[in-house]
Amino acid sequence: MAKHKPHDVHLSPWQAIKYILNLWSDQAPRLIFGVFLALAALCCWLVLVQFSGLRLAGVVTGSIVVSTALLRMSGIGRILFRYAERLFAHDAMFRVLAQLRVWFFRSLADGAAAGLGFKRAGDMLSRLVSDIGTLDGLYLQIILPFFCACLTFSALILIICKQNFLLGSLISLLFFVAAFLIPYSIAKLGQKDAQKQASNLAALRVKVLDLTGGLREIRTFNAEQRIMADIKETDAVYLNGQFSLIRQASLASMSVFFCGQSAIFLILLALSGLVFFHIQPLPGVVCLFLTVAAFESISALTRAGLQAGAMGASAQRVVEIAVARPVQRPALPLVPAPVNPSVYINNLKFRWAEDRPYIFNKLNLTLSAGSYTVLLGPSGIGKSSLAALLLKAATPESGTLSLDDIPFSAIDTDSLRRQIAWLSQATHIFDDTIRANLLLGRPEATEDELWTALEEASVADVVHSLPEGLDTWLGEGGMKLSGGQGRRIALARTLLTKAPILILDEPTTGLDAQTEQSFLMTLNTLAANHTILLVTHRLTGVETPDQIWRLSKGQAVQEKN
Repeated sequence: MAKHKPHDVHLSPWQAIKYILNLWSDQAPRLIFGVFLALAALCCWLVLVQFSGLRLAGVVTGSIVVSTALLRMSGIGRILFRYAERLFAHDAMFRVLAQLRVWFFRSLADGAAAGLGFKRAGDMLSRLVSDIGTLDGLYLQIILPFFCACLTFSALILIICKQNFLLGSLISLLFFVAAFLIPYSIAKLGQKDAQKQASNLAALRVKVLDLTGGLREIRTFNAEQRIMADIKETDAVYLNGQFSLIRQASLASMSVFFCGQSAIFLILLALSGLVFFHIQPLPGVVCLFLTVAAFESISALTRAGLQAGAMGASAQRVVEIAVARPVQRPALPLVPAPVNPSVYINNLKFRWAEDRPYIFNKLNLTLSAGSYTVLLGPSGIGKSSLAALLLKAATPESGTLSLDDIPFSAIDTDSLRRQIAWLSQATHIFDDTIRANLLLGRPEATEDELWTALEEASVADVVHSLPEGLDTWLGEGGMKLSGGQGRRIALARTLLTKAPILILDEPTTGLDAQTEQSFLMTLNTLAANHTILLVTHRLTGVETPDQIWRLSKGQAVQEKN
């Protein structure tokens, strides 16, 4: 079996952003074209500003320096390029964000068989929505404005330095400070605050989700006021953090404004001839208009400097999902799983993280093809972790898992999961129709196959009795069904996969004694055509297993039937 070693890599914000940019490589042509459109629009804007200055100065001096046609051409060009840039760049960014969300969800879903593990649902929601949403500014508010500022900086150096080198150098220095140094400084200084805000927002979401999800229990224990006070306290921490960031942004904006006004003042001094860097009136007006336009164009970079810290923190939180996953080095090439195989577990050692105790320590277990095996153990002993290992949602630290004589590391994951199906103790019924819930297991299943699965799960009569049959809407969490009916619908969905191996992880949790026994008797009828591993904390007496194992101290001990 492949060596398992959790990723403990802590990426810096810049490393996380580089990781995100690599994920965007498929959309690189669109993103690059968006930059070119933005630069073209900026060129038209700079030309328009210069021509306007020349035109105005020409009117004052009584000469026509620039024709109206040139002004119109540059003005129309800016409008067209600006519109195209907004249309194309935003479209590219929407595609990138959609791709990023799919990647994030797939990264999270790779371990879904083991649940969220040590992750909180509210925190994952915050990463999926807020953090990824924040990253749209990485392109629109940082990359595009940065390239535009570089072009503007070059134009200032070429045009103003040509008229007066000292004046051009001073204005270029002020522009460099305003466009690059101040945003970088505020991004660096605000990085920790931005990271705290990302965590504060996630914490607020967690508490709100706990409030809505546990409202019944909260009311039962008359804890509404305590919970609301806790949420308000968390909200106040988040708001205080926002105020701190706003103060930093205000200071940065004031500094940029001071640089811009200083640059304008220098040009006015040069036009007045009171200082040694004198400049002629006509080119001086052009330089004045160009400077005003240049400093106005970098206002977005000032805001981006503050948001850069948030973007770096968001990138870290998003990428953390990928780098935290175990390193798996499967043997190549991968082979398909054998049909109707036996499962062999030999000397398996596993723990979820290096700082946690071993769940399994030299575990040995055999599930022969066609057998009905019961695995006993109290809560927290590792029964669900074993299910995660069997579904290749986790990787052991040492030892082997194999189907027949083929190790899991050599088997294609999709092929393996077609041989193994799983029914958990917290199986979710989606707020959709019975048909849609069943088709989750196999989208291409026919109507007859749906009814066959329902018959095998002993719930077909219930579905037939419903007015809309398979198209009956179940409501959130399957609220229109009883607990036993919902569990049977979930079993039918599992059976629909046609997998020969069924892992049933505490499938009767929450059911009353009569419904539990009825459900287990249904499982007994399935044993003839499946390899069954029933994971439970106790026997009820109606099971008919071929073998019984008990988990204890990380090992499996066989018991007599």
